Amino acid sequence: MQFRDLPRQYEKLKSQIDEAMLSVAVSARFISGPQVKELEKILAEYVGVKHCITCANGTDAISIAMRAWGIGEGDAVFVPDFTFFSSGECPADEGAAVIYVDVDDRTYNLDPVKLEEAVKRVLAEGKYRARAVIAVDLFGLPADYSAIRAVCRKYDLLLLEDAAQGFGGSINGKLAGSFGDIATTSFFPAKPLGCYGDGGAIFTDNDELAELIRSICVHGKDMSNPNDPNAKYNNIRLGRNSRLDTIQAAILLTKFKAFVDYELADVNKVAGWYTEGLKDTDLVLPMVTDGFCSSWAQYTVQLPASVERMELQAKLKAAGIPSMVYYAKPMHKQDAFAGTDSAVADCPVTEELCASVLSLPIDPYKTKEEIDLVISELKRFI
Repeated sequence: MQFRDLPRQYEKLKSQIDEAMLSVAVSARFISGPQVKELEKILAEYVGVKHCITCANGTDAISIAMRAWGIGEGDAVFVPDFTFFSSGECPADEGAAVIYVDVDDRTYNLDPVKLEEAVKRVLAEGKYRARAVIAVDLFGLPADYSAIRAVCRKYDLLLLEDAAQGFGGSINGKLAGSFGDIATTSFFPAKPLGCYGDGGAIFTDNDELAELIRSICVHGKDMSNPNDPNAKYNNIRLGRNSRLDTIQAAILLTKFKAFVDYELADVNKVAGWYTEGLKDTDLVLPMVTDGFCSSWAQYTVQLPASVERMELQAKLKAAGIPSMVYYAKPMHKQDAFAGTDSAVADCPVTEELCASVLSLPIDPYKTKEEIDLVISELKRFI
């Protein structure tokens, strides 16, 4: 069994994906081909924002957003403690102080109450300017943006939605990628919508920000007059080289249709099989709040204290079942932040989650028989 069955997905979409890749090879428009613009248009319309700017990967997407906002030394950026490293790495790399905030123990997302406490503390200390919040749609579930946005408005903070795992998720019909002043996503192959390499995108309704972001993505090029042949070599700011390859855009166009047509519905069905089959166990199951929809990047449970996680993983592996731990170490305890103010955090929920979570195999192509096998092996061990 695959943890996320990309080979099975490819077999399902093989003819369309092969044709899409071959068309790029035949055209030889490997960089900034027409598929890139087509993808950006389709994704912006799907998410419900004015602008989608693709880039090289999800990490670049966050870093470029930070640079577009002018985040830097002396600024504080608030980030959930329970997340992948890039959520905190990117603002730190721009020189900001990353303030880690605890998460909700059932949704795994940023706790709005703890966020406001952290903002108040930073303001009272006066060492940093409170500038921005990075909220993460962890494991596919959008964060509580109603409450988070209220905190941001109260303290005049910018809001970035890190939808790398949440693309396709929604709140009352409003889609992930539309909740922040800027939102970012990743097309890493194992993400809900993934390509066959690295890729990312940035979403915003702000016209000026969109133009600035496009410029940063291409070496700081002058984007004010795209029809000027000399503009290509007129660089008006320091940027970076962060573009989505045409072949990845072509693959994503094919996979996006499947994602919308049936994959999102099917992965929710698979998650439902897990929830129904495991509801009478001692496992703490992921919670999807009323009105929320998850895209299920992972199905993550919390193990009871009586279960030794590594032993369980070994038993599952022996039965042909892969499992993963997202994440084994809080962000504030990462060695890269040792000795900095980022290492000072009161996040007991995150620490408990890091010791108890286990992610089970999930994707839209899992069969009921496969999920039943995982459930039976879990129950046997517990």
